[in-house]
Amino acid sequence: METQTSKPAPILEIAWTRHAHLDTAATRRTKAFLNIRRWITWLSVLATLFAILVQLLQPDAKTLVGLIIKIFFVSIPILSSALAFFSSKYYANGAWLITRAGAEEIKKEIYFFRTILQNDPTRRNYLEKRLGEIQRQLFRSLNGEFAFEGYEGQIPAHYNSQDPSSDPGFNDLTGEEYFRYRLENQLAWHNKKVNIYKKDRRRMTIFIIVAGALGAAFAAWGEGLSVWVAFTASITAALIGWEGLRNLDVTIKNYSKVVMELTILYDHWQNLEPEEQTPAEFFQMVRGCEDVLWAQNVEYIKSMQEALKDNGLDREAGLINQVIKESVDSADRTKQAMADAVVENTKAVLKDNEKKIEESFKATLGSLAEEASSELVQKELEAMHQAASEMVQTVVAKASSMSSSLADIAKEFAHIDIGRDTSKEQLNAILARYPKSNDVKG
Repeated sequence: METQTSKPAPILEIAWTRHAHLDTAATRRTKAFLNIRRWITWLSVLATLFAILVQLLQPDAKTLVGLIIKIFFVSIPILSSALAFFSSKYYANGAWLITRAGAEEIKKEIYFFRTILQNDPTRRNYLEKRLGEIQRQLFRSLNGEFAFEGYEGQIPAHYNSQDPSSDPGFNDLTGEEYFRYRLENQLAWHNKKVNIYKKDRRRMTIFIIVAGALGAAFAAWGEGLSVWVAFTASITAALIGWEGLRNLDVTIKNYSKVVMELTILYDHWQNLEPEEQTPAEFFQMVRGCEDVLWAQNVEYIKSMQEALKDNGLDREAGLINQVIKESVDSADRTKQAMADAVVENTKAVLKDNEKKIEESFKATLGSLAEEASSELVQKELEAMHQAASEMVQTVVAKASSMSSSLADIAKEFAHIDIGRDTSKEQLNAILARYPKSNDVKG
């Protein structure tokens, strides 16, 4: 199996470019969405803070401090409302999730192209068709608003020539290359993310506990501090809401399942001896790995859908349903295509083996014919022919002599009727005349 193509297929460069566009858009929009939601969350806490300050201080707008407090007290809710409107206007279609799903689906098809479809002559047409289907799906899911954002970087976007585990992106892959570039890479990435998210969750839990404890302390102290209970309560609510929006618990479980499944595939491939790492095992690893990663992608969308619902963004969550349905349908089509490719590959291998056996048989016959035409073999065959001829002549002569002798005996003893009454002397006389053989007995 070749590990490097002489010239990258144009369709692969197109696919990696489309992936880079969607991946960049998804990263930018995810970051922007989370930043806006973060600002909305903390502005609500600040609104509570300035409401308490206004109540406690009764600031005079004629003084500088009083004017500043009044300005913040009025402007913070307005700014929070503006950000909420902006978020609803430009992120209501869940584009940051939809573009991420599209990018991951294109990457899945790229690895499918470079592994299972290596020997399929129609694979360029297949990948072109799938790119068209994915882009039409994105167009529908984005409510008819579809455009690529600017990207001027390298292709593939995340390739690092200094990293031996980084995928250059354009060569057909062997089992070891796929294992290193895809399976091992994704296993390390998801394992790292699980550990980061667990630290974030632990830190968030500590902050929530501290905020809640302060609120309880203020309430217990009473007097002038009880008014600050509202402030600590707003902090606690903000932290809980932010944790719910990030959906850390579900994401950690989702990624942990990916780590478990990829680890099982990792261990199986590592356990195989080099001669056991057959195309069948290679394709099984590809199917298993891509199925796990795609299932994780679908589960991530579903979990974020629930998080968006819980945060009051029902319209965002509802529009993602279509993405999930079409993504699952796409996965089913891909599985069928992969199965067909395995069958076709098996046929090709069997046909190639038949051809090799036929060529070997012809070569053997040719070798035998060449040996048969050699001078030594010809002399041996001639000697065998001469010996056989002499043997036949001897047998014929003996048979002729015996026939003549038997005829003479029959003529000589024609007057004797051989039967039960024939005398012993007559029988001995006939046997004495019977011709003797000179063949060696035993």
